[in-house]
Amino acid sequence: MSHPLYIAFIWHQHQPLYKSPGSGVSLSSSQQYRLPWVRLHGTKDYLDLVLLLERYPKLHQTVNLVPSLILQLEDYIAGTAFDPYLTASLTPDEQLTQQQREFIIQHFFDANHHTLIDPHPRYAELYQQRQDKGQAWCLANWELPDYGDLLAWHNLAWIDPLFWDDPEIAAWLKQGRNFTLSDRQRIYSKQREILSRIIPQHRKMQEAGQLEVTTTPYTHPILPLLADTNSGRVAVPNMTLPKQRFQWAEDIPRHLRKAWDLYKDRFGQIPRGLWPSEQSVSPAILPDIINQGYKWICSDEAVLGWTLKHLFHRDGAGNVEQPELLYRPYRLQTAEGDLSIVFRDHRLSDLIGFTYGAMPAKKAAADLVGHLQAIAKKQRDSHSEQPWLVTIALDGENCWEFYSQDGKPFLEALYQSLSDEPHLKLVTVSEFLEEFPATATIPGGQLHSGSWVDGSFTTWIGDPAKNRAWDYLTEARKMLASHPEATEENNPEAWEALYAAEGSDWFWWFGAGHSSNQDAIFDRLFREHLFGIYKALNEPIPPYLKQPVEIHAAQANHTPQGFIHPVIDGKGDEQDWDKAGRIEIGGARGTMHNSSVIQRLWYGVDHLNFYLRLDFKSGAAPGRDLPTELNLLWFYPEKTMVNSPIPLADVPDAAPLNYHFHHLLEVNLLTQSIQFREAGDNHQWHPRFSRAQVAINSCLELAVPWADLQVPPDYPLRLILVLADEGRFSNYLPENALIPIEVP
Repeated sequence: MSHPLYIAFIWHQHQPLYKSPGSGVSLSSSQQYRLPWVRLHGTKDYLDLVLLLERYPKLHQTVNLVPSLILQLEDYIAGTAFDPYLTASLTPDEQLTQQQREFIIQHFFDANHHTLIDPHPRYAELYQQRQDKGQAWCLANWELPDYGDLLAWHNLAWIDPLFWDDPEIAAWLKQGRNFTLSDRQRIYSKQREILSRIIPQHRKMQEAGQLEVTTTPYTHPILPLLADTNSGRVAVPNMTLPKQRFQWAEDIPRHLRKAWDLYKDRFGQIPRGLWPSEQSVSPAILPDIINQGYKWICSDEAVLGWTLKHLFHRDGAGNVEQPELLYRPYRLQTAEGDLSIVFRDHRLSDLIGFTYGAMPAKKAAADLVGHLQAIAKKQRDSHSEQPWLVTIALDGENCWEFYSQDGKPFLEALYQSLSDEPHLKLVTVSEFLEEFPATATIPGGQLHSGSWVDGSFTTWIGDPAKNRAWDYLTEARKMLASHPEATEENNPEAWEALYAAEGSDWFWWFGAGHSSNQDAIFDRLFREHLFGIYKALNEPIPPYLKQPVEIHAAQANHTPQGFIHPVIDGKGDEQDWDKAGRIEIGGARGTMHNSSVIQRLWYGVDHLNFYLRLDFKSGAAPGRDLPTELNLLWFYPEKTMVNSPIPLADVPDAAPLNYHFHHLLEVNLLTQSIQFREAGDNHQWHPRFSRAQVAINSCLELAVPWADLQVPPDYPLRLILVLADEGRFSNYLPENALIPIEVP
C-alpha cells in the first residue's frame, strides 16, 4: 500500500518576559513592559496564521504557544500592560516630553521598512525624512501632527493585512494623516480586540481537530543547561564554561508542571506535545518530561545526526539524501518509559524562515511544494512500508515581517497547492503518532545534547558575556536555595523572578553571535529579574548587578549574524545589511591604509545568493579614485577540482594572491557589466553564463546566485577580491585574509 507523504508543520510562537518584575502586584495596577513585541506581534502574527489555515480545512497543523507569551497577552487584553511605545502612543501630542520625542524618532521605525513602512505613503514619508535628514533635523523641524501621525502609523502598520477589511481599520488606512489622540486610543482598543481572539481561536480549532496546540517549559529555559551547564561540552569538548557550574535539575519539573497546568486551564485538556526551548534536548531532561505526561517532543536534524553519528548530506536540489532516517518519528527509551520524538528538516524550515520572503509569493510556494513532491517521489521509489513524516518546524512570528503582506499571499498560494495535491497530507504530530506509532528506537542515553543551532549550545553559553550571566544566575539561585522557607506558595515573587531569569532569550543576546538595537534593554531585563529574587528574599542586591553584563558597543568587524536579502540597487539600505558580515577596510594598516577609497566590505548569504557590498569614500568614482575592474575569485578548500592562477599582470607572488582559484567574476565598475569564468586545464579560464546582479550608486552591491557556482548546500567556499586596471593588478581585500563562506 502506498502512503501519501505526511507533513507536520509546527509553528513556534514565543516572546520572552518583557515585564519588569515588581511593576505590578495585582491586575488592578499597571505593569511596566520594557518592549512592545508581545502586543505588536500579537496584532500581526498569531491570530491571522490560524485564521488563514481555517479556510483550508483539509490541512492540519501544530502551533506551539509558550506560556510566557500567553501570560503577557493576557496582561495586554486586561489593559494592565504598558510599554514605553504604548505610553507614548496614548500621550496627547502637546504633552510629549523632549525625551519621548527623541525616543519616538529613534524607535517608531523599528520594523522592516520594505514591508511595513514603504507600503504606507505617510509612514514612508516620515521614515525618509529621518533617513535623509537625520534624527536631529526631525527633532528640530517636526511639528505636532508629524509626531501624531508617526505614533498612529507605528501601531497601524503592525495590524495584519487579514484585518484590513475591518471598517475602522480600513478608514484609518485611507485617512493616512492628521491622526488624533482619539484615533490612537481606538487603534489601541482594536489591538486588544485582536489579542483577545488568539487563545479562543486556537482552542476552537484544536477542539475541531484541525489544530494541535503544544507548549514549552514555562519561561522558555534551555533545560539541558539547567540540568548541568557542563552539557555544553558534549558538542564542544573544549568549551570555556562559567566559573560556577549550574546544576539545578529540580527546576526542570517546575517549568514543565507550570506549563502543563497553564495549558490545561486555557485549553480545557492536557497537552500531548512539548517543544523544548530552542529544540534543546539531552538525556538528563527526558525522565521529567515523561513523568509530567508529555507524549512527544521535537528537535532538529542536527541533533538526530549527532545522535545517529550520521551526517545528513543534500543533493544538488537541496533535498536530503537517506531521507528515511530523517522523515520518521523515533521512540526514546528510558527507565521511566518511552517518549516519541520528531526531528525537523532544517533546510526546508529555514527556507520559510529566512529566504522565501525575498521571492515572489507564488514562486516561493511552488518551490516548497516542489521540494515536498520530490520527497514524495523518493518515498514511492523506496517502496517503504513505513509512511514518511516531514517535519517543518520554525518560529511562527518573526519571518513574516520580511514577506509581502505579512506572508498572506505566500500562505494562500502554499495552502491552495497543498489542498490540491493528493500525494501530500498535512497532519498534526499527534495524529500521525496515533496512526503510525514510532517503530525506530533510540536509547535515551544515546540522545545527543544540543539544540537547533549547529547541534550545540554555543548560542547560550561559552562566550565570556554569556558565562558571566550564568555566574550571576548561579549566585542568585544559591541565594534562593539558602532560604528554604521561601516556597512557591508563600514567596511566589522570588520564584517567578527566578523562572524569568532562567529563560533562554537573555543568553541569546549576550556576547557574540546575535545583536539588536535593544541589546542593552535585554541586559537590563535579565538583571532586573535577578534583582527580583534578592528583593523578594529581603537580601542586599550584589553591586555587580547594577552594572551591565557587557558593554553594548557596535562591533567594527563581525561575521554574518543571519540570512540577508538586500535589494541590489547600489544604495546600501541599512536594514538590508544589518545581519551581514562586516570588515572594516579604511582603518587597516599596510596596503589598504586610512586613505583607502573602499571603507568597508559587507558580505552575507541566503538560500539563493551570495551578497557583497563595498562602501566607498564619499564622492569616490571608478576610473578616477579607484581602479575600473573588481575581480571576485573563489576556491573550495579540501575539494579536488581544477584551479587556475589569477589571470592578471603584476600579481604579487604572496599568499593568498598566489593561490589558484576555481571561479572568477569580473565586474567592470564603469559599465557595471560582468564576465564570469571557470578554471580549466593548463591554467586556462573558460567563459560561463551568469545571472549575477550588480548596482553602483552610493556603494557597490552584488548578488551572485549559488546556481552560477554550481555548489550543493553545506559547501565551504573562500573568496578574495582583487582590484585591477586594464588587466593589471592594483590591490586586493580583505588584507592578508580570505572571506570564509558556507552555502546554506
